[in-house]
Amino acid sequence: MASITLERVSKRFGNLTVVDAVSLDIADGEFMVLVGPSGCGKSTTLRMIAGLEESSEGSIRIGARDVTKLEPRDRNVAMVFQNYALYPHKSVYENLAFGLRMRKFDKAEVERRVRRAAAMLGIEGLLARKPRQLSGGQMQRVALGRALVREPEAFLLDEPLSNLDARMRVQTREEIAKLHREVGTSMVYVTHDQVEAMTLGDRVCAMRDGRIQQVGPPLALYDRPANRFVAAFIGSPEMNLIETEIAPGPVVRIGGAVLPVPASGFRLPGPGSRITLGIRPEHLAIADAAGPRISGDIAMVERLGDRTLIGLDAAGIGLKALLPRDDALAVGHSIALAPMPGRLHFFDGETGASLAVP
Repeated sequence: MASITLERVSKRFGNLTVVDAVSLDIADGEFMVLVGPSGCGKSTTLRMIAGLEESSEGSIRIGARDVTKLEPRDRNVAMVFQNYALYPHKSVYENLAFGLRMRKFDKAEVERRVRRAAAMLGIEGLLARKPRQLSGGQMQRVALGRALVREPEAFLLDEPLSNLDARMRVQTREEIAKLHREVGTSMVYVTHDQVEAMTLGDRVCAMRDGRIQQVGPPLALYDRPANRFVAAFIGSPEMNLIETEIAPGPVVRIGGAVLPVPASGFRLPGPGSRITLGIRPEHLAIADAAGPRISGDIAMVERLGDRTLIGLDAAGIGLKALLPRDDALAVGHSIALAPMPGRLHFFDGETGASLAVP
């Protein structure tokens, strides 16, 4: 096991910078998730840690070693890819054992490592099968096992669940979390799925345009997003973001509603300044008789079982609210909503940076 440290690591292809001065410390045994939209640089960052891409600038350390210039085989990391990359003509056992045999491990050690990995992943009964006889989830477990048998200092996983259906993604996600708990080895996991990031990571690193936007525990990114991008990307359904301005009071206006701004907790600009107000759908509730209220007509209803997601047209401003189940809610009905106390977010109208006091 080992820590991983990136110091101002960049990657350029000609004039195009895809990773821009990324600095990140991953503790020994930590599960770090790199999350962001396609093209944000997360997979390139992972590939530079693995040595599959050469960094243009900066340094990479794994444990006490500077591995910036080392070949992938010399870094003692194991990588799991989106495609399973199994040998179709070899059995599961042979797929697990192949890398060890190429590295000249003796027969007894190969047997020990293969059997241990198979037991941890629950694939002992599949060892004689060929990949074509396996489901997608089973093939992904074999791919994980092939990484596990190496007993590396770190596991690097590049969107390993993308090829699985929704049910199998949940199951395999649980297996990866369990594997990390049992092995205790550092893991760096790349995904565009914020649900995977929130449920798997000890910490999450949100990336955009090759730069780190925020690093922290999952709930820190949810509760205290550093900027408008993180606020919109983390959380499902996505946060409502409304362009408005500070009015004397101070207050903000949304579709005819006047919402008081909390007296503390934010460094707000003066009246007339443009800001972005953020309200998560789950932090809107049906308004009572007193207090601020946002009124409008229901434009969309999605029934999710115990919850109901509605879209509200509030004088031309669209909002989504995630409410307790209510079978009476219907398109065209009028409704008034109120934000839960202490759950408003404010962002600078130009830079998008959070206006919350750190």
